[in-house]
This record gives sequence, C-alpha cells and structure tokens, in this order.
Amino acid sequence: MYPDEEFSAWRRHPWHGLKAHADDAAKDVVTAYIEMLPSDTVKYELDKESGYLMVDRPQRTTATPPALYGFIPRTYCAEEVAKRCQHADIADGDPLDICIYSERLINRSDIILQARVIGGIQMIDGGEADDKIIAVLDGDNIWGNVTDIADLPPIKVERLQHYFSTYKMIPGKKIDIRVDYVYGREEALKVIEAAQTDYNNHYGHLLKKD
Repeated sequence: MYPDEEFSAWRRHPWHGLKAHADDAAKDVVTAYIEMLPSDTVKYELDKESGYLMVDRPQRTTATPPALYGFIPRTYCAEEVAKRCQHADIADGDPLDICIYSERLINRSDIILQARVIGGIQMIDGGEADDKIIAVLDGDNIWGNVTDIADLPPIKVERLQHYFSTYKMIPGKKIDIRVDYVYGREEALKVIEAAQTDYNNHYGHLLKKD
C-alpha cells in the first residue's frame, strides 16, 4: 500500500526523498534509482511504503533486463500520463520506469545515477499505460554522445521490447502487453513532465520545501 500521509522518517526514501533532476542538470538529464541489473533473474522492486528494495518475484523465464532498470523519483503514472497514450484510459499507478544503457559494468542496485533521456517505449499492460523511458548513463564513454533514440543501434530497443513483452509470461495465462510504439527524446521529456505533474497532484502534499 502506498503512503497516504507520510513516509518513513528513519530512512531516505528513493521515490519521495530524491529529486527528478539535479539542481544543475540539463533538462534531458534525470536522476534514476536503480532496482534491477541486466544480470538479475529475480524481479526486484521498491517497497513504496518503506523505501527498501524488496523481492517482487523470481523471474519464471530465463529473460533478464537488457539494461539497468529503475524509476525516476517524484514521478507517478496517473491521469496526465494516460492522456499521452491513445490506447489507454488509465496508467499503472507506479513511478515512471527508466532503462539506462552503460558501457561500463554497474554491478549493484539500490543506487542512484544521472541518466540522459533519449526516448521511450509506450508500453500498454492490460489496458494501462506503463511507459518505459530509455536513457544512457550521463557522461558514458561509449553512449554519452547519444542524444536521441535514432542514434541508438536498433537492436538495443528491440531487446527491450522483447523483454517487456515476455517478462510476465506464465504458462496457461494470457497476457495483454503492447510495446510496438517507440518514441524519441522530445516525447520522452513530455511523458516525464506529465509523470511529474501526476506526482505533484497525488503526492505533492507529502513533501517539505526543498
């Protein structure tokens, strides 16, 4: 259950306690909290009430995320995010997901990093908008000059689409997931802005003045 009036005062909270953008960051550079690594065969997810990283479920298949996987703090996918998705009336009610490519191995989660936004995938899961922002590690020696999804090798996006279209597969259970629409940097920034608006509308009252 998400907090209605308060979150833990005893531990920093990655969702509420961090900003989406560092004070001196460019508009396309966001803070990302990392929940999962490309080597993870267990689905880790932030416990929204406590702020601790928890085991959500063991992955049933051998698929692992093709990139670092987490979310952008102080974002929430609700009414404004759903408005940007033609085929969904509601959003999934979670922080906005982000996938980050890094040339250097990052071998631990429960960390934060700065990521340069280059695009996204409009995922629709069971009729709910569940966008996945795509980014590269800011200052990365290989990917650092990538500024839009068109600059990324197509296979990188294809692997993300395949992962998100199959990672919830269970024998005998039909899944309803669409990941066919890929968008560039400008649309991704608008989705992030919409998710920040949704966060402020639903959770802004929790925050003290920064």
